[in-house]
Amino acid sequence: MFKGICRLLLAVVLAAALWHAGRPWLFVAGEDQLIDMTPAYSGMPVDIRFIHSVQKTPVEEYLVVGEDLSELILQRTRYHSFGVGLPFMESDGSFYQEGDDFVMDNMNRRFPSLSLRTGVGTQLTVTVGGEAHYLYRFHPPGYRVDIFTAPGFYGLKLVFQERWAKFF
Repeated sequence: MFKGICRLLLAVVLAAALWHAGRPWLFVAGEDQLIDMTPAYSGMPVDIRFIHSVQKTPVEEYLVVGEDLSELILQRTRYHSFGVGLPFMESDGSFYQEGDDFVMDNMNRRFPSLSLRTGVGTQLTVTVGGEAHYLYRFHPPGYRVDIFTAPGFYGLKLVFQERWAKFF
């Protein structure tokens, strides 16, 4: 009887773990390490901050995880000067000035994933679930960081690669 209860309990725990690991998670993955992974949910905020390489002023991008948990949606960009590569056209969204800042809102740009790179003086920072990752402090210029959603199982693969790559 005791063995049967233990087997049932183990089966329930295993089924719950597999269900949880199969759900979509949000990953922030570097070239050689997993930076963050957290269960994804619709509307989950992902903020990216950096110093514009040409204008040398701060840029803030506000994204959310999409409803189907398979994409990131750029909703809003805030920046402090006009310049190359910064949105300003009506077709980009709703443009307005807020104090000294310029804001492009309602952008609704959809991305299956994002690939970012640290740069000299860009101070690339990614914030997920209120936790800021100051990528420029820990990685050299040119270091690639990918942001995407995938089943939790993918995290196990990344951790395995990170931990065992030195042996293979």
